[in-house]
Amino acid sequence: MEIPSIVLPNGQKLETISIPLPTADVPSYVPMVVPPSDLKEPEGTQPETTETTEQPAPSINIPMINIDVPLPTADTVVVPGYAAVSAVAVTTFAQPFFDTIKKKLQKFIQGKIDKWKKKRSLKDNQEVSQEN
Repeated sequence: MEIPSIVLPNGQKLETISIPLPTADVPSYVPMVVPPSDLKEPEGTQPETTETTEQPAPSINIPMINIDVPLPTADTVVVPGYAAVSAVAVTTFAQPFFDTIKKKLQKFIQGKIDKWKKKRSLKDNQEVSQEN
């Protein structure tokens, strides 16, 4: 009696992949030197005097209710002013381009809708004639 057997070829040796260990860049910084809170001037020196003439913030007095309303400073008004002027300029110059594009798109889309309606009506007419 013959026993069936399977002859398998010799297996191939597979090499394993070498995965390197992960590395990380550790952040570094230059330490900030903070003077102590009890720092004093060296002997024989005088503190430097600076003259600051603070002007009061501009304000408007509302006479009926007698309240002073502070006005914004010039640097606070400049940025919104530039933004408003640039927005108006861009809108003014871009409007004709957008109008032209809008008109062409409307004509194109209306043409497509008209073709669709025409095909639809022809299809409906054919269905009605086939039923009769």
